[in-house]
Amino acid sequence: MTGTTQDFIVNRADLSRTKWVSGPAPDDIALDKGQILAEIEKFAFTANNITYAVAGDMLNYWSFFPAEAGWGRIPVWGYATVVRSRSSEIAEGERLYGYFPMSSHLVMQPEKVTPGSFLDLYKQRRELHPVYNTYTRLKSDKASPPALDDLRPILNPLYTTSFLIDDWLADNEFFGATQAVLLSASSKTGFGLAFGLSQRRPQGPTVVGLTSPGNVEFVKSLGCYDTVLSYDKIATLDAGQPTLVVDFAGDGDVLAAVHRHFGDKLVESTQVGLSHWDAPRPPSGLPGAKPHLFFAPDQARKRMEEWGKDGFDAKLGESWRAFAAKAATWVSIEHGKGPDAISRVYAEMLAGRINPAAGNILSL
Repeated sequence: MTGTTQDFIVNRADLSRTKWVSGPAPDDIALDKGQILAEIEKFAFTANNITYAVAGDMLNYWSFFPAEAGWGRIPVWGYATVVRSRSSEIAEGERLYGYFPMSSHLVMQPEKVTPGSFLDLYKQRRELHPVYNTYTRLKSDKASPPALDDLRPILNPLYTTSFLIDDWLADNEFFGATQAVLLSASSKTGFGLAFGLSQRRPQGPTVVGLTSPGNVEFVKSLGCYDTVLSYDKIATLDAGQPTLVVDFAGDGDVLAAVHRHFGDKLVESTQVGLSHWDAPRPPSGLPGAKPHLFFAPDQARKRMEEWGKDGFDAKLGESWRAFAAKAATWVSIEHGKGPDAISRVYAEMLAGRINPAAGNILSL
């Protein structure tokens, strides 16, 4: 292995400021007994990764892969190959899937190793949530077919959140709502939730997707939503039905308009993403249910306790495969290679120039 390691880092106070930082050559990185060095092969970059940055301090995302003071490495989902190993259980050449930084390499400390996975309990990540610290050993992985290799990091982490929101809403009997309104319906987590809700027809609530005018036709083509409207049509919705809203956009003005339209008939207001990360936050004192943030690991922990980890994985895997079979016809994969390509995709995603039908796979 030659050359230096590379990290893409962003300014935590101004996400538009970025830089590449060079580190030691891979052969010069010291490994303690039991540790491995993974070379990151490729990763997905979606609006969800912008949410990781925006909510980095609030939800501890910056803690996974620390950078120099005032800067951070955004977590991404992707693949890596073990290029050096001092672990008796993980061999060089093994391929992994999981949660990585936007970097060329990562030192990991595999513990609780099974034939199919391990926990990375490297010192900065030891106390963080196992939903993110669990890595799949691909040589024995049965959850996702090889044909979905590129689609998996684009949609699977998002779909896990979609699956958990759908499960949480059903677990709470949809808070009595007969209508579910999804904001940023073109977002990948949004249409993942719409897919889950659509599988509950006719018992579940009807599903309304709100999106930007330019995305209306794309969202309609998915077939998951009962109704698709642009944001300026909120006033046309039936305000007499008990309604829940799931906000993937984070645009306070749009969410406020939904609250004011439905008033006391808005029985649940869940915020998930921040795809419109630079939009105003919602004002306080809105009518209807108080907006609150959904934290997916809490529902995952609850279900793992109730179903067991194997039961949880089986239910999620079955649902993912059904969704992926549909989504493979909705999303086109766009590949980018090298620092310039990664910087460009990041800037476009940050600016909201997102084609909902495209999925980005990036590599150094």
